[in-house]
Amino acid sequence: MSDSTVRIGLVLPDVMGTYGDGGNALVLRQRLRMRGHDAEIVNISLAEPVPNSLDLYTLGGAEDSAQRLATRHLQRYPGLQEAAERGAPVLAICAAIQVLGHWYETSSGERVDGVGLFDVTTSPQDKRAIGEVSTIPLIPGLSQPLTGFENHRGGTKLGGDATALARVTRGVGNGVGDQLEGVVQGSVFGTYMHGPALARNPEFADYLLARALGVDSLPPLDLPEVTQLRRERLRA
Repeated sequence: MSDSTVRIGLVLPDVMGTYGDGGNALVLRQRLRMRGHDAEIVNISLAEPVPNSLDLYTLGGAEDSAQRLATRHLQRYPGLQEAAERGAPVLAICAAIQVLGHWYETSSGERVDGVGLFDVTTSPQDKRAIGEVSTIPLIPGLSQPLTGFENHRGGTKLGGDATALARVTRGVGNGVGDQLEGVVQGSVFGTYMHGPALARNPEFADYLLARALGVDSLPPLDLPEVTQLRRERLRA
């Protein structure tokens, strides 16, 4: 970490925050504070470069025009890429997966070069994926089902250097018919789940925090109301 305070970068919430995904940063900060860690959220807008010195980063979803703005900004100011190269965890939601890939196509057919943190490409699909999605995680360290709300038309294909975050048991996921959801490459994680995703998946939140803190795992939090709500959601 950079210092005694864990700094969470909320990247471009002015353009990549359409679906309330900024809540992921709030979840991370709160779960750190409940364990006695000092934590702060650093909002990074289009008016400033992306710093490479933060402890972890989150990006949210957006529409085509906002994606293009975000892509240009991240290409011009590669602090996020530099942070990922040194192992800082990054969480990319929905359109942010596409921005961090090799390229994505807009709904009008324009192909836009991405940032290249993910070995993925994304093209529009005939039918939009809208609704609940449930999955089984595929990466070591996560054992509980991952759930969220998906709302996208993109179909994301994984290349050889990328792996899936989870396998779909209900819903669409990455949208190319392989029953896979999300992407993992190095310290960068992507998912099409809104919710915000980390509010609905506390184990995933703690997984990212453990990586940012450089520890194998974190002591559990005793939150019976949250546990009960998650059980009810999974039953539903």
